[in-house]
Amino acid sequence: MNTNTPLAEQLRPKTLEQVLGQTHLTGPTGPIRRMLETDTLNSLIFWGPPGTGKTTLAEIIAQQSNRTFFKLSAVSSGVKDVREIIEQAKKQNLFSGKSPLVFIDEIHRFNKSQQDSLLHAVEKGWIVLIGATTENPSFEVVPALLSRSQVYVLQALTFEQLETLSQIALEAYNDLNQTAFILEDRQAFIQYSGGDARKLINSVELVLNQFIGTKHQAISNEDVTSTLQQTMALYDKNGEQHYDIISAFIKSIRGSDPNAAVYWLARMLEGGEDIKFIARRLLILASEDIGLANPQALTMANNCFQAVNVIGNPESRILLSQTAVYLAVSPKSNSTYKAIGEALALVKKTGNLPVPLHLRNAPTKLMKDLDYGKNYQYAHSHTGNFVDVEFLPEELAGTKFYEPGNNPTEQKIKEEQSKKWKDKY
Repeated sequence: MNTNTPLAEQLRPKTLEQVLGQTHLTGPTGPIRRMLETDTLNSLIFWGPPGTGKTTLAEIIAQQSNRTFFKLSAVSSGVKDVREIIEQAKKQNLFSGKSPLVFIDEIHRFNKSQQDSLLHAVEKGWIVLIGATTENPSFEVVPALLSRSQVYVLQALTFEQLETLSQIALEAYNDLNQTAFILEDRQAFIQYSGGDARKLINSVELVLNQFIGTKHQAISNEDVTSTLQQTMALYDKNGEQHYDIISAFIKSIRGSDPNAAVYWLARMLEGGEDIKFIARRLLILASEDIGLANPQALTMANNCFQAVNVIGNPESRILLSQTAVYLAVSPKSNSTYKAIGEALALVKKTGNLPVPLHLRNAPTKLMKDLDYGKNYQYAHSHTGNFVDVEFLPEELAGTKFYEPGNNPTEQKIKEEQSKKWKDKY
């Protein structure tokens, strides 16, 4: 092994058999293996967390399919770089008869014009494109390019696979450096890696480098954490983890689980999520998922939002926790959320139905002469401040949007509605 090359690069798999995990793609019946066996390679998008083998698979595919390999990073490349690569690829295609493979790392960072610059070359068969992304390609890759590519999802490595990888890294390090380190426990390495194979190998190399030349051979979790300083929670507040964790947070509250709600809240706080974003989501949830079952929930969430804006970190965690737990243990109802959804759907279907004349405003004599506002019944002039008249357009008379939820507050609302409207609603 080359001692100047990082251990993670030296251990990069060279064949499908060496790839750890991803057997759904690389196994005996996996689509990547079948592509290579039949030499029918299509453009691909690899979607998965960092360190799951996206770049490695692209390099293996290029090597085993005997294709010229071009690699670009969307972080540092522009349209000009893409066009230069495409021109080189066209020339290579003429000589080899096989379309070169162009690998775009972090393709989600390309804007629309940059992605469009690839489209023509893919359509003409000048290149086989492999894009790698940690973001959902449905949102980040232009539809025209996405429709011409097969999307394959790479899965995060399991705990057992990461344990295996840490042992592989340890043995490789010992062979390379003539050392005899042992790992008393691998948990700290695995926790620090966050499922990222490259990060795991790098951390093994970094920690062992600190003890090389000493008599300290048995590496403990304490040695790992003291060397790496802290174990960072896996959370990308600008990426898909952002959406996945806020989704888990909201669904935990909706599902009335305060413990899960506090856990996902902690994940977001530890990851540096914007506390105002969390507070806004709680404000929406208080109306969408609790609503009239506990009207106080909206007040609580609004007070939390205002207080978070005033107080800031780190004390806002207390307010957010209190509100999350309160909302989680509150009775739930989405009756008003469903009501507006059904009303909007009907508006789109029926269009601009005329407002009944008796409900129209009549600020001018002409409007009054046209019967605007005629026979309007002022509710407060009637017993109980109620009068039984039609407030919907004639074509929609009697249409029901709001169905009270099965909770004490809304059952009282249902009783009052029945007294007023009888069987109308």
